[in-house]
Parts: sequence; structure tokens; C-alpha cells
Amino acid sequence: MIHGILNVRKEKGYTSHDVVAKIRGITHQKKIGHTGTLDPDAVGVLPVCLGRATRLCDLITDRDKTYETVLLLGRATDTQDTSGQTIRMGDTSHLTEDEVREAVMGFVGDYDQIPPMYSALKVNGRKLYELAREGKEVVRKARQVQLLGIELLKIQLPRVHMRVTCSKGTYIRTLCHDIGDKLGCGGCMEELVRIRVGRFLLEDSVTLDTLAEKYKEGCLGKLLLPMDGMFKEYPGLTVGGRWDSLAKNGNPLPGHAFLDASDPRGWKDGKAQEHPEYVRIYDEKGQFIAVCRWQKEEYRIVKMFYISGE
Repeated sequence: MIHGILNVRKEKGYTSHDVVAKIRGITHQKKIGHTGTLDPDAVGVLPVCLGRATRLCDLITDRDKTYETVLLLGRATDTQDTSGQTIRMGDTSHLTEDEVREAVMGFVGDYDQIPPMYSALKVNGRKLYELAREGKEVVRKARQVQLLGIELLKIQLPRVHMRVTCSKGTYIRTLCHDIGDKLGCGGCMEELVRIRVGRFLLEDSVTLDTLAEKYKEGCLGKLLLPMDGMFKEYPGLTVGGRWDSLAKNGNPLPGHAFLDASDPRGWKDGKAQEHPEYVRIYDEKGQFIAVCRWQKEEYRIVKMFYISGE
């Protein structure tokens, strides 16, 4: 089984589930998961986890994301993008670039956003987009998201080109809709490219066709980020002896359980340093076991990646 993370460049027309299905067909492996839905018309970065790396899906989904989008002012739609039915047209002839800039930048920071009806969120066990296709609309509670930054790339009214960095759960379609409402003319999203998810960048992503070619050549591994690559900022430590089996069974570990040193704090200028809060632990063969956290004078498992027999 293949274990690791692929930085996939989702192309237009595919759903995120389509991408997973395609990779299952390419690799002949079922245990695969994606890390955050992209609309079929959107393109860009979609990290996909394979094998034991599926345990990282939630962690990657939680990371900040960066998008480049085109807001079309003067038109509001039921889907909040240009693929939907027009529900309102508005006049943009009176707008100035300064007015648009002020409205857009007013959304930076914490932002209470009402999820769109055409989304995969569930209400009473049903996805909102299923209800929307039946002509039903339900009350949705606003959720606080955070816009960490908005860069106005070009204002060419009625279009506004933006780069948005945001927290998880942010709908860029809804941001475009809300900016249009704030300006009084309506607005919808015309284009969307996700250029970053955490450490995964668009320029490093690969298409499904490239993945298929590399798999046939037997070198798909060159495109995989190993599981421990997500935690490179944490020190790596090796367990041995009786601590090996204890670690692989999820038991807490004392500071002296590691072969790297009698104590993983290390020394600097003749003084012992504090235990690192998080560490990566490995067995003597270099196999990644888990991420641990120092709590109550011992290292405790945060996320286990070792599975016996695999």
C-alpha cells in the first residue's frame, strides 16, 4: 500500500471526489482521502492522502488557504458564482475604485459568514445543495471565519481580481456575494484558483495525467510527501529496546526512552533545555511511529501512524 500525500492540481470539471476516484483507479488502492472540497469549476491545490496518511486529512484541512479569485459585480446568482441562475442585476456605473477597495478591505479580519445553500454542509443529514436543487431553502447559522489578508491584484470594473488568505471553512463565493451586497449592486464569483493549502503550493502541484504517467513508470514515490514531512518543524527521536513496543502500542514515554540521547532536551551552553513540546518518534529501522507531546513529565501520543502488520 502507498502511504503519503500528493499535491494534486485539480482541473476544471472535476469534483474533489472525482479526483479521489481517479487516483484510486491509477493506484489500485482504496484507502485515499482528500483534504477539502473544491467546486467543480474551481481549480488548484488539492492535497490527497493515501494509506496511513489519511490520518492527516483533518490536520491539512484545518490549515490556512490562499485563493485567487475574480469577483464580478452587478450580478447576484443563486449559487453565488456565474454558473448559477441570475436573481438580481445591479448598476455598477457609479462605482469608483476607492469605493470598491474600501468595501473589500472591510472584510479583513473576523467575519461572520452564512454558508451558501449550494454547499456540501449537512442539515438534518442532508446536504444543502440537495435541498437547493429541490427548490428548498433552510435557515443557516452564520459561522465566524477569518480573512487573514486580501490583496487587490487588479480592479477593472465590473471585475475585481483578488488574492485572499483565509481560515478553513471560508466560502470565497459567499465573500464575493457579500462584497456585492455591501456595494449595493450584487456580486458573484467568476473564477477561483486555490494556490495554497498550508505548505502545499500550486507551483508544486501535479495533474492527474502526470500522476498516471509517474505510476506507470514506477516513480510515483518521487511525488509523495511522506507522512512525517508534515511535521518537519518537530525534532525527530528514536526509541529502542523495550520502549519500541510500548511506543507502537500507544503508551506514554519518559524522556530517557530515546536512543538519540539519555534525555531529548539536549544541552546548550552547559545548560539543559526544556523538552520540546512536540516530537516525531521513529523505531531503529527509521519507521515513523507517531507524533508525541510532552505532558505531565512524559511524551504522550498525539497521532499514531504505525499500524502492526502493514
